[in-house]
This record gives sequence, C-alpha cells and structure tokens, in this order.
Amino acid sequence: MITPAQVSAIQASLKELQLDGWLLYDFRAVNPVTGRVLGVGGMGSRRLFVLIPQEGQATAVAHKIELQPVNGFPGQVRAYARWEELHQELGALVRGKRLAMEVSPEDAVPYLDRVPAGVVELVRKLGGTVVPSAPLVSRFAASWSTTETADHLYAAEVLAEVAQAELRWAVARGEGIRETELQGRVVDGLHQRGLEFDHPPIVAFGANAANPHYEPVKGTDAVLKKEQVVLLDLWAGRGLATVFADQTWMGFSGARPPEKVQRVWETVRDARDAAIALVMGAAGKRPVAGFEADRAARSVIEKAGWGDYFVHRTGHSIDRDLHGSGPHLDDYETHDDRQLIQGVGFSIEPGIYLPGEFGVRSEVNMFWGLGGPRVTPNTPQRDLILP
Repeated sequence: MITPAQVSAIQASLKELQLDGWLLYDFRAVNPVTGRVLGVGGMGSRRLFVLIPQEGQATAVAHKIELQPVNGFPGQVRAYARWEELHQELGALVRGKRLAMEVSPEDAVPYLDRVPAGVVELVRKLGGTVVPSAPLVSRFAASWSTTETADHLYAAEVLAEVAQAELRWAVARGEGIRETELQGRVVDGLHQRGLEFDHPPIVAFGANAANPHYEPVKGTDAVLKKEQVVLLDLWAGRGLATVFADQTWMGFSGARPPEKVQRVWETVRDARDAAIALVMGAAGKRPVAGFEADRAARSVIEKAGWGDYFVHRTGHSIDRDLHGSGPHLDDYETHDDRQLIQGVGFSIEPGIYLPGEFGVRSEVNMFWGLGGPRVTPNTPQRDLILP
C-alpha cells in the first residue's frame, strides 16, 4: 500500500505542476497506473476513486462490499453503495479543482489514455477540471525501484548470454532445425537461470523475420536453411511482477552475409546507436522527449533509403508491464512528447522489414538512473552472429 512518504512526494510534484490533485480511478483493472501507484492488486468489480490532493489528507472512495483493497490506506476512506452516494462523495472531492487523470487528448498516447470518457464526463459534470497526468505517471508509476533496477540488470545480462549461445548453436548447424526447436532451447536456458516470462520468445528464420510480431507455431514453423537471417526476440525477469529485460539479437546461417543483409544490419545497428547517443548527449544538459529519440533512429534508416520498411516506433516504455505507461520513443505511431526522466526505462529497437525476403531488428534497453542513462545489456550486439 502507498505510504505517507509516497503521498508527500506526490503532493510535492502536484505543487510543482500547479495541480490541485491527482484523481486515480480504476474499475476491473482498466487503469494499471492506479494499482501501481497505490500498491494494490486485484482491483475489484466496483469503481474506485482515490484523490491525492496538493495539500491535506488523501481520500479513497470505495464500494462498501470492496473495502479490502484499501485496508491500510494512509488517509480517509469514504464508502458508498448507491450511485447517488458515489456522486455525492466524488462531487465533494472534485468540485472546483484542477485534477490530473490518465487521459490523453484525442487518444494521442494510448498507453496514457486509461480513464473511460464517461468517467471524465462525470468528473466534469461534478465540477472538476481534468488534465493529463503524464508527468505524474512517469515519476510515480513508470519509475523503477532499486530492487526492480537490480532485477532488470541481472535479467539483461542473462538474456544476452542465452541469446548469443543459442544463436551460435543454431547458425553453426546451418540448416535442419525448426524455429520452435530453437525457441525451446531459449526457454530452457532462461528457466535454468531463474528467469520467468508470460510469453515465449520470438524465433524467426528468413522471410518470417520480416514480420515484426511473428510467432512460430509447432508443425507450421519454418526449418532453417543455409544463408538465412535468424531473428531472436526474448524478454524475461526474475519474477512476473518485476521489471523485465527485453532484447532482440540477430544471426546468419552462413559464413558471409550477402551485401544487402550486411548493409541492412549495419543501418539498423547505427540507427539504434543514434537514438542512444541522442539520449546520452542530452542527459544533464537539456530535457529530451521520447519522440526525439525516435526521430534520431528513424533519420538514419530514412537516409539509407529504407524508411518505408521501418513500420513501428523506435521503442516502448518498460516498467512492471513490458510495454509500460511511461514515455515511448515514438514520433511515428504517436507523437510522444513526454520527457525521458530519471527513474524511467525503455527499449530502443529500430528495424527494417523486407516482405518476402528478411527482417532485421536490434533491441537494447536503457534506464535513467542516478548516474544518468545507461544501456543494457552492458555489451550490445555489434556484428551479426555467424557460424
């Protein structure tokens, strides 16, 4: 459960942002930010509102049959049963106040746009003014704890070790293995090192690698041939409730890649490094937004003539959700102008996908710690893994 110290930290940010409060809402876990900030799970089947005001006591408005989730709440709990009671209690809290909620005008950033339009209408009808909670979400929902950071750093090195070992095993054989066979070896390697995940890794050979979200299915998966690109996208953590690491590694089942494969690989790698360099260069000097890092990577690929084949954002937020609620590196699918701030983590994963031929993606993660931004794993991939 959220502590008085955490409430005080939020209140300091509310004062800085000149907001009267942060109104958290949830119903059947529709808004993961609420559970993350409050430190409660298993959000129930009735509406829950929590107001953290700029000054004074925090207040929860919870249904009478679902008070258990707010046991130990460091503030006042107001119970309701009838809808009239909910409106009365909520109106008393929001009337005349400028409140942050998880909204994004015109759904510009879907990962922030968590509160239903009807709830926003209700708050406005009851006299409140609703504004986006983006800076609060980054600071208090998307930021990593010390333990989560340590979990991520461990997982990042394990993923890198397993990925390289299994890709070397695959490309050394050159042909005959199936995508699901390599997938199974990666799964075993991660489990043996104490990592967990909610979905198996992506393994894609040849033309399948040109599908960014391809999933191999046993029986219909591809068999590796000589002179093929091999893509391995894997993610895992020390537990399902902590911060994962998320990486993509590339191999080639031949002694020397064709010029086109090598050129695409080098373009993707350089695009990845351009985004890293932009974030590193801005640290301590100026604010930097997620869309800027996307532009840095995308410009490298566009200048090389492959812009039409880079069809997704450069990176996503990472918190307890692998695709988290914090700022994304995106000026393509959305325009994410949220700042990359201390405490947040994200992926950097540009790609080039040539339908019917092959695809290449290179993915690392970054975390903005006390010492500034850092890349994980410690040694990103520089060259294609070859036999």
